[in-house]
Amino acid sequence: MVLLEETKLPGVGVRHDFETKYGKRVGVITHRDGRREIYVTRADDPDACGQSITLSEEEAEVVADLLGGSTITRRLDSMTQHVEGLAMDWLAMPPSSPFAGLTLGDTDMRSRTGASIVAVMRGTQAFPAPDPQFLLQAGDTVVVVGTPEGVLAASRLLGGA
Repeated sequence: MVLLEETKLPGVGVRHDFETKYGKRVGVITHRDGRREIYVTRADDPDACGQSITLSEEEAEVVADLLGGSTITRRLDSMTQHVEGLAMDWLAMPPSSPFAGLTLGDTDMRSRTGASIVAVMRGTQAFPAPDPQFLLQAGDTVVVVGTPEGVLAASRLLGGA
């Protein structure tokens, strides 16, 4: 397993890096404005940058897709698969959802399905632990946690099935 190190860079952003099997360090600096800097150094001298490239936020997303998507998402998927009885899913709120334009409390999600809404993604903005007055919108992505059956019921409920 690759050991990914994270370093906060005050006033700049966050640096993530790891050592490759072939003796290089590869890292990404995520700047506060969304830019990403990819760099390569020797493992024995992480301050001696051999190569670097700066990408816009959109370009970084393209590279991530080309490289196979998010490691964080895969690790989270893997983690939930190892906890028996726990399921998590990211559910899209279609325009036809009966809850588009209503509050999270209006869904009565936990009582109806046994699953809980733990976050809402709206575009690139995350709303962790939204309260019952949080207004849901068509196009939101709702993060739901519960039993596999509860998550499936939540999907049906949000989709209007």
